[in-house]
Amino acid sequence: MPTIFFYGPELEIEKKRELVKSFTQKASELTGLPEQAFVVYLRPSERENVGVGGTLLADRK
Repeated sequence: MPTIFFYGPELEIEKKRELVKSFTQKASELTGLPEQAFVVYLRPSERENVGVGGTLLADRK
């Protein structure tokens, strides 16, 4: 079962629905697999828990 993980900001439920639908549709289109095969996990990531280039996002301006 193909799995998509999205680590990002907390979203309203309508935005979550739209994001899951669009990820699933595009992944299905590109791979040729049916949409029903995909699982999408949305995980909020707070800025103080994410590092990019050795720096916390919370410390970047």
